Amino acid sequence: MNVLALIIILLTIFLGSMITILSSHLILMWAGLEMSMLAIIPALMYNSNPRSTEAATKYFLTQATASMIFLLAIILNYNNLNSWEFHYNTEYYIFTLVLLALMMKLGLAPFHFWVPEVTQGIPILSGLLLLTWQKIAPLAILFQIAYSINSTIVPLSAIMSVFIGGWGGLNQTQLRKILAYSSIAHMGWMVAVTVYNPSMMLLNLLIYMFLTTSMFITIYINHSTSIASLTKMWNKSPLMVSTTLIILLSLGGLPPLTGFLPKWMIIIELTKNNCIFMALSMTMVALLNLYFYTRLIYASSMTMFPSTNNMKTNIHQLNNKNNMFLSPLIIISSLALPLSPVINVLY
Repeated sequence: MNVLALIIILLTIFLGSMITILSSHLILMWAGLEMSMLAIIPALMYNSNPRSTEAATKYFLTQATASMIFLLAIILNYNNLNSWEFHYNTEYYIFTLVLLALMMKLGLAPFHFWVPEVTQGIPILSGLLLLTWQKIAPLAILFQIAYSINSTIVPLSAIMSVFIGGWGGLNQTQLRKILAYSSIAHMGWMVAVTVYNPSMMLLNLLIYMFLTTSMFITIYINHSTSIASLTKMWNKSPLMVSTTLIILLSLGGLPPLTGFLPKWMIIIELTKNNCIFMALSMTMVALLNLYFYTRLIYASSMTMFPSTNNMKTNIHQLNNKNNMFLSPLIIISSLALPLSPVINVLY
């Protein structure tokens, strides 16, 4: 792809999300979502092949459907209130339509089917963009309407997302699909706390973006796309594979790593709001995530495929440039738990 075209695409994706985040006018919000959605499609097809074309088509159809539902809610709101903004007297069913549209855009259950397929069919860095930056704009809209959304749909979707994110990753061998199911589970945790404390959702999003970015960049540098390829890297670059395994445990929410912090705070917040059953259910289901991350670590570090290749003993280290780039991400992804007292004061 032409460098100038790639810069324009990335700039449009960035501007589309920023327009949605900074706008209170509903048409501008919708336009920002459309800009970001249409601009990312060429990025998804960066490596032109039938698989990436199929993934981009699935993404477009799902996102276009969600955009139409969101636009329908905007038109109904204008028809009722003669206003391009949401108000306290906006009809309840309009907020429900907006919530359904945002659930489709975020890949929340039961609209999660496109996330693993699209993530698996696109390049690694495009998958990073899809699972991190593209989540910001829909979550910003959800943040604005947090106290008006349906309090029945949200808990059900959150529990289903955490369950599907854990259960779906159990039989996966492709790292991108594992990260896609991890994204579904993390979105469930974010949405669960949005109704009670939207600011905590932003904290969860920030930590999730650090963790996912670290993981994607690590497997991109290692050229690892499956458990088998990650296993073969153990004797060639043990430091990077060890780093990958630590980030995976943090994604699973194992204390005392960073990924435990948002889950801990969300459980406390749900308990304060008398959602004991919801907090207990999500905590138990989250063990599925931790289980398949632990299984992945076992397959990658404690087993080895039989081979007579003597090159296994050759250990290659990353260059200083990669080490300098990854070091801050790795530290934040694994060692930020001591900041929890400060964050508790803020939230």
